[in-house]
Amino acid sequence: MTGDGVICVIGGGPAGLMAAETAAAGGADVVVCDAMPSVGRKFLLAGRGGLNLTHSEPGPAFVSRYGAEAGLFGGFLAEFGPDDLRAWARDLGIETFVGSSGRVFPAEFKAAPLLRAWVRRLRDQGITFRPRHRWAGFADDGALVFRSPRGEWHLSPGATVLALGGGSWPHLGSDGGWISPLQSIGCRIRPLRPSNCGFLVAWSSHMAPHFGQPLKAVALSFGGRRLRGEAMLTEYGIEGGAVYALSAALRDAIDRDGSAVLTVDLKPDFSEETLSERLARPRGRLSLSNWLRRTANLPPAAVALLRETAPAEALARPASLARAIKTAPVPLHGARPLAEAISSAGGLCFEELDDDLMVRRRPGLFAAGEMLDWEAPTGGYLLTGCFATGRRAGRGALRWLETAGKR
Repeated sequence: MTGDGVICVIGGGPAGLMAAETAAAGGADVVVCDAMPSVGRKFLLAGRGGLNLTHSEPGPAFVSRYGAEAGLFGGFLAEFGPDDLRAWARDLGIETFVGSSGRVFPAEFKAAPLLRAWVRRLRDQGITFRPRHRWAGFADDGALVFRSPRGEWHLSPGATVLALGGGSWPHLGSDGGWISPLQSIGCRIRPLRPSNCGFLVAWSSHMAPHFGQPLKAVALSFGGRRLRGEAMLTEYGIEGGAVYALSAALRDAIDRDGSAVLTVDLKPDFSEETLSERLARPRGRLSLSNWLRRTANLPPAAVALLRETAPAEALARPASLARAIKTAPVPLHGARPLAEAISSAGGLCFEELDDDLMVRRRPGLFAAGEMLDWEAPTGGYLLTGCFATGRRAGRGALRWLETAGKR
């Protein structure tokens, strides 16, 4: 099947759907192919506990969250940033609000209403959806090859946008199956690694009763960064929002050195001196756990972590106990597997792409979203980056059709 004036978008996540919407709004005929029975599977699961659509952080600080690729993303976000994303949602009938942490959520907190409204609008634009169509690479004549329940299907569109995700949550479609086809045409791809992930800790047996319990209102430090938030103690180690925000630096340190030490401040609202003064009061017959609960308001999970990380002699003196509360060291010896991570790092190198996100080795082929070599923390940054790159790729595909005279 050929379609010189058609743009084929492969992948039905936020980046792919935004590329499709952008191309269709520009007058192109668009077909969206996805390996799953319906689009937006990972988007829906990510929003199960409350869809964090974007963040209200000021522009320069927001852009800095993209690390080594902040320069590139500054350009993407100038075209479609957090305010644009909120306006886009409003046009779908989805109002948003800024939470106390600065994160932006839909008024209903849910992803499903937004996705339903979005797909409805895409269909109204004339976009065709082909579910259960898994991209299998290129045919000898350059056509796209798909595997579907009805057999093999070939398509030779005027332009193609790949938005196939990274390698996390492969059961929802992001399985990295695009790597081999792109490598076959010479594209350089950095290995996929876990991002926004939990980490492995060799806990002693006394920690077991506290698995699944949160460490609330703590501050985590590593590599010169300090973040306040929550963490969760698990059977395998530690996870949670504040851990995810430090995950890139922690993962890289473990890859380089074999381990990393995460520092946990269990009472960030109190100085070490204030804690020391409180802990110097007479303890009487109270156990250490009850004493810490009464004087420092430490819950059982925090006390357990304190006992796990501090030597017994440090717990016996007010000054050293206060220091241990403020600087609990948690040795990490590995990241959780890629399949369990919220997102992935690595992917198709930006050097392989032009400013429109077109693959230099294959004119007319574009790429967007998490399959590109970038990473960002949760909190709205990751999702906003997917929308922004999808928009850039969709516009690029439109320009390509016009330049190539296929419209």
